[in-house]
Amino acid sequence: MPAAMPAPIPRRAFGTLALAALLVRARTADARTGPESFSPLVKRVMPTVVNIAVTETVASNDAFSALPPELQRQFRDRFRQRRQQVMGAGSGYIIDPSGYIVTNNHVVGSADKIVVGLSDGTELPARLIGADELTDVALIKVSPPTPLPAASWGDSRVLEVGDWVLAAGNPFGLAGSVTVGIVSARGRDIGAGLFDDFIQIDAPINPGNSGGPLFNMDGQVVGMNTAILSPSGASAGVGFAIPSELVSKIVAELREKGRIDRGWLGVSVQDVPASGRSPAGVGIAAVDRAGPAARAGLRAGDVVTGLNGQGVESARSLIRGVAMTPPGNTVHLAVRRQGKDIDLPVTVGRRPKIEEN
Repeated sequence: MPAAMPAPIPRRAFGTLALAALLVRARTADARTGPESFSPLVKRVMPTVVNIAVTETVASNDAFSALPPELQRQFRDRFRQRRQQVMGAGSGYIIDPSGYIVTNNHVVGSADKIVVGLSDGTELPARLIGADELTDVALIKVSPPTPLPAASWGDSRVLEVGDWVLAAGNPFGLAGSVTVGIVSARGRDIGAGLFDDFIQIDAPINPGNSGGPLFNMDGQVVGMNTAILSPSGASAGVGFAIPSELVSKIVAELREKGRIDRGWLGVSVQDVPASGRSPAGVGIAAVDRAGPAARAGLRAGDVVTGLNGQGVESARSLIRGVAMTPPGNTVHLAVRRQGKDIDLPVTVGRRPKIEEN
């Protein structure tokens, strides 16, 4: 099949991430200069890295969105019944010898056809097991004739700023590429979603590296490359990876159930700053009449100050805490209403596909 072009990158994610070459920390190497060669590490981990080619069918109308309105109408009328194939490419990594592969949702989430390229050149069709839009994690599966080499999870929580990391993947369709760098920062919020907690790295990553692994010096996956911050769309030395602590949990649930069920209250919220003796909280601006919050008695004008005994000072922290609660479970909200503090138990509902608070 023809070489696949890098997949389109969601604007809010600032682009796709490329994998950076994993640095092996040699015992005799000076920590300031790094090891003499990363070759042993690369040879060990690269068989677990895959290239992903996708085909997506889109309506022809979408191809005219950049035209002036009067020309859009003209061409849409002419090509109303036509559809076109769009090619994309990304990266991924094998986590089980039976063929389970992790990648980004924005790489495969809308694909009609997925083809995985292994390090030895073998190409295998893949099917989507499940995906989570909020964390941009997806799990796909191939059926190999023999067991595949698989990567192991590392603990992203022990990563420190300044640690060496290696990224590998398929930048600009260049299969089997590696880059290397360090962890530049932890806990970055780039406005991509509720679960932003990115590892910032300076290892160069580019379109096509989305979904590829970020390795530590022991050859373990400590992150999944997902976005870049760049004015040009190419690497500017600021990339972001989803921590393995989050990815591994999402993957385990996708493998078990094929989906992620998010908790939902059915409210519109806004931040309420601290005032006098009143602490900061989350104001309830509106309540969905058919939602879980309404059934529990939460009202517009209430201010939520705590969730399950923990203080909440922002709408984001409340929404995230509820989203992480499995539907059907009960959460306890500390609510301030007309100067009085009350405890309000709420049975969490299932978050609709259309994103709501």
